[in-house]
Amino acid sequence: PGNSTFTIAGFGPFGEHTVNASWVAVQELKKLGLGTDVDLHVHEVPVEYQQVQSLVPSLWKQYHPLLVVHVGVSGMATTVTLEKCGRNHGYKGLDNSSFCPDSQCCVVGGPDCINSIIDMESVCKRVNASGLGVAVSVSRDAGRYLCDFTYYTSLYLSHGRSAFIHVPPLGKPYSKEDLGRALQAVIQEMLELMDQAEGKIHCQQHFH
Repeated sequence: PGNSTFTIAGFGPFGEHTVNASWVAVQELKKLGLGTDVDLHVHEVPVEYQQVQSLVPSLWKQYHPLLVVHVGVSGMATTVTLEKCGRNHGYKGLDNSSFCPDSQCCVVGGPDCINSIIDMESVCKRVNASGLGVAVSVSRDAGRYLCDFTYYTSLYLSHGRSAFIHVPPLGKPYSKEDLGRALQAVIQEMLELMDQAEGKIHCQQHFH
């Protein structure tokens, strides 16, 4: 039934995160998979603005995925956090190559904020109700660093067919296995919601 290619991207090391929990969690997810009919591609994204600007479009071109899910680490997070939107302006933090965009924005002339087509509140409620043992929450601010920059870039290119998940550092409080299971549960819910939305669209087309 249609396209079920998913691209999942975690980030490489930066600052004190010599091992980036996001990439570790994505590798755990790869082991678990998303079911037999889902084609899952995983990528590690360097924490550099210019790399992101070339890599994100190439992921879309190469795989034509149904959804690209970006996963990042947040030192302040204590839950698995679903980001609702990416923001265009305010990028002042230097990346791993001590660079930041002169314009301090992702896409010059782009909208200030782009929302994901995924209803994050709904995903959050469903996963928290499932007894996973990992707390999930929703946020509207992905932090104006490489995570937010990548998310906005992806949302802009895909007209909202992207998602972003922040994970806490390893062991604070969750293990890599916990984070892998949480990503699996969250992304399966996203898949379910997208299937339902597609179904609704087909019905509407059928009746008009």
